[in-house]
Amino acid sequence: MEVEKVIISNDVCTTLNNVLKELKYDRLFLLMDETTNKVCMPVIENVDGISSAVRIVIGATDTHKTLDTLATVWTQMGKGGGTRHSLMVNLGGGMVTDLGGFAASTFKRGIPFVNIPTTLLSMVDASVGGKTGINFNGLKNEIGVFRQPETVIIDTQFLRTLDYQNICSGYAEMLKHGLISDAKTFAELINFNLENVDYVHLADMVGSSVAVKERVVDEDPLERGIRKALNLGHTVGHAFESFALQFEDKPDNKRGIHPVLHGYAVAWGLVCELYLSCVKTGFPVDTMRQTAQFVKDWYGTLPITCDDYPILLELMTHDKKNTAGTINFTLLGGIGDIRINQTAKKEEIYEMLDFFREGL
Repeated sequence: MEVEKVIISNDVCTTLNNVLKELKYDRLFLLMDETTNKVCMPVIENVDGISSAVRIVIGATDTHKTLDTLATVWTQMGKGGGTRHSLMVNLGGGMVTDLGGFAASTFKRGIPFVNIPTTLLSMVDASVGGKTGINFNGLKNEIGVFRQPETVIIDTQFLRTLDYQNICSGYAEMLKHGLISDAKTFAELINFNLENVDYVHLADMVGSSVAVKERVVDEDPLERGIRKALNLGHTVGHAFESFALQFEDKPDNKRGIHPVLHGYAVAWGLVCELYLSCVKTGFPVDTMRQTAQFVKDWYGTLPITCDDYPILLELMTHDKKNTAGTINFTLLGGIGDIRINQTAKKEEIYEMLDFFREGL
């Protein structure tokens, strides 16, 4: 499976123009959500080919990462004259690149696509690595395929359009990359100020973070082994994310729980899985507590109770890394010391959730 070409660009228009000239296509589709259509589309609208592209605009946020939205995109591609020789450009955050990549991968049995990530989360995670998909049946990324984009164009100028919450969301994946990388990278990340962002420094860190993911994906593009390192924090994180999604539009929602950004759930998942790493694989307690304090300071917490544990455990059993009903965790023996395919007993998982509930 070929890996995508990732271009770190200081001029997205010139880069996109060059990429489109290299790729042969009969019809160009441009997928955006309502936010990127307003905020990011004006940046690239003068690129050759974009003016004649069929523009498809979908609802913003992960709540629209659904089968219904996917069907709408397929329909518009068909009505727009799409063929197996067409090209899709996905301009947006992780929801857009995930759903757009899946739409392109399945339309006419697959057409090529280009990702232009516009959020920090999509730059360092969703747009790179070839995972595409949608949420289904209340579960995160339940339906999807592995399919590499032709090119990913990363221009960090888009980061200046983000609010604090979306910077934090993407930064959680960078923190994960630091934990699976080395102590120097982790130290740089854990000491970064997310309130007064140094965008020049952040741009350099984005490049380093993407390089970590590329190295892992190059070695294991289909997640049969070491790529599972990238799931650190995600077994619990996806459970938190799916759990919070259940409170959407509930009129009797008295607990104050609402759908959360992916990175927030991952940050909380990192705390949980680092605690489990301390218990099971010898991860240093002081580094775990340092990470937990960072997450508490910048991400707050999810107000779960003991009564929620069975639901969260059930959600963890649906994780795609599991085998024969056994929950598999990616844990660490230390920074950069990756231990995939780790298991835990129900009592250990509940103890981990106790720590999260009491410690954050």
